[in-house]
Amino acid sequence: MSFRDLRNFTEMMRALGYPRLISMENFRTPNFMLVSEILLWLVKRYEPQSDIPSDVETEQDRVFFIKAVAQFMATKAHIKLNTKKLYQADGYAVKELLKVTSVLYNAMKTKGLDASNVDEEDVGKFKFDLGSRIGELKAARLLASEITFKGASLYDLLGKEVELREMRTEAIARPLEINETEKVMRIAIKDILEQVQNTKDLLSNVAADEASLDAKIEKRKAELERSQKRLQTLQSIRPAFMDEYEKIEEELQKQYGLYLEKFRNLAYLEQQLDDQHRMEQERFEEAENTLRLMQNKLKEEEKRLLKTGSNEDSDIEIHEDEGSDSEMEDRQLIKQQTAMEMLMQGRPRKRIVGTMQGADMEDDAGAARARKRRAKAKVGVSPLCSSLAARSRDSGRYSSLCLRQHPSVGSGP
Repeated sequence: MSFRDLRNFTEMMRALGYPRLISMENFRTPNFMLVSEILLWLVKRYEPQSDIPSDVETEQDRVFFIKAVAQFMATKAHIKLNTKKLYQADGYAVKELLKVTSVLYNAMKTKGLDASNVDEEDVGKFKFDLGSRIGELKAARLLASEITFKGASLYDLLGKEVELREMRTEAIARPLEINETEKVMRIAIKDILEQVQNTKDLLSNVAADEASLDAKIEKRKAELERSQKRLQTLQSIRPAFMDEYEKIEEELQKQYGLYLEKFRNLAYLEQQLDDQHRMEQERFEEAENTLRLMQNKLKEEEKRLLKTGSNEDSDIEIHEDEGSDSEMEDRQLIKQQTAMEMLMQGRPRKRIVGTMQGADMEDDAGAARARKRRAKAKVGVSPLCSSLAARSRDSGRYSSLCLRQHPSVGSGP
């Protein structure tokens, strides 16, 4: 069942002139009485002389009624109806009823089109303004729904009239017995007296309960007054331990202040200690990096000096002179001092102390002896000097050790 089908069915039935107002809520639940009434009205509208039984009180009568209507529509109007859905008498029955109502409604529309050729004067007689009578229309709808409800209730009551008639006839025909009537009246009077007595007892109990409640209220009030007085006395009296309590509280406040101060100092010192450790670690790492760089520089400079010394020896002419040993040693010391100063450049606070004396480069004998000493220094002096440079941070100590252990090292530019 769809809302559109139900709406079309109600509108068609209203247009066909069905006397009862059909609501869309009538088919939410099975309503066989309404379905049977609509089917009978449709059959009478289609064929007024038709003979369809209208008794639907029992289940067998309802089945017979549905079969008769379906057979009539199939033979007379050639409309096939589903008897199962009609017997359900709910929203699915609306689709079957719509088959019959659509045929009658289309016929009525065709007839209305044929009658549209009536003169305008005759049509104007039936025209009226609905805008001014909206209130009357709403009142008419309410009255129509109320009449429908009253009619349905009256129909139900009339259906019970057969049984009620028999009971009413038996009650009227039965002779009136005085003794029995008196007995019933006495029983009724006794019941009423018992009810009156119970009501009086309840009233007396209410009075007693009221008195007991009043006594309890007075008792509670007296207890409340005593409690208030006791509270006032306790508030007015100062406890014996109050002075000691205040002293202890003051001492506690002082101790707490000291605790906070010490805690802040401890936190500050811990932070300073952590900063100091971090700075020491950074200085230690920086010193290690600097030492590593110095060692690399010393090795590179030593290699470079040895290489430049060998190149310069190849360019100098060899002249032997046996009497110039002291001058060659002084020149070697000058060259060694110059090499160490070049190595130690970039290191502040480190100085190499030594003597600087020149010699005659044209002395052939001294040059020959210098070449021999440099050859010896190439073999055993360089590894020793590099190891001493790696172990010692003092450049002066390094130069003095090299000069003290190997005075023959003096080759240089």
